[in-house]
Amino acid sequence: MKNNKSELEKVTLEHQAAKLFMTLYEAQYAIPMRHIWHNQPAKPDVSCYRNGHKLDLEIAHLYGSETEAMAVLGRSLSLEMEQAIAQMAESDSAIRLKNALGRLLNNKANKRYDSQQVWLVIRNASSCWTQDDLQSALSDIPIAEHHPFKEIWLIADFYGNNGLIKIF
Repeated sequence: MKNNKSELEKVTLEHQAAKLFMTLYEAQYAIPMRHIWHNQPAKPDVSCYRNGHKLDLEIAHLYGSETEAMAVLGRSLSLEMEQAIAQMAESDSAIRLKNALGRLLNNKANKRYDSQQVWLVIRNASSCWTQDDLQSALSDIPIAEHHPFKEIWLIADFYGNNGLIKIF
């Protein structure tokens, strides 16, 4: 079982990503998205109302590696971890992106949720990948034929400055 601090951090990140997604979606499509609340496991992470109808959101963050995730989250890194990040920055960014996004989509496709309608929202948390990188990678990434998501969205950067990309 996770400790309370890491669980609180996870819930906070999911909540922030959900709020960011709702704000971007509403601005782009002029469809109101309101009031979010966090769910327990077996349900998607967050629920809200889209145009007055309940919608569940499963939230995921896209990182280049676990070490990069730790750096983004402000964890202290060992010298070996810092070296791993430096090596990652020198490796082929497109291949890392395709591998990370493909792995994330495959993992989420195999989950089942107690929900009538669930969307997957992925927030790009890596500063290594731009909106153009993401668009390019999506053309080469197969999406599982059977998955629980009515729609799949990608927030192009951590703060939402580059908007949303609809994957499915």
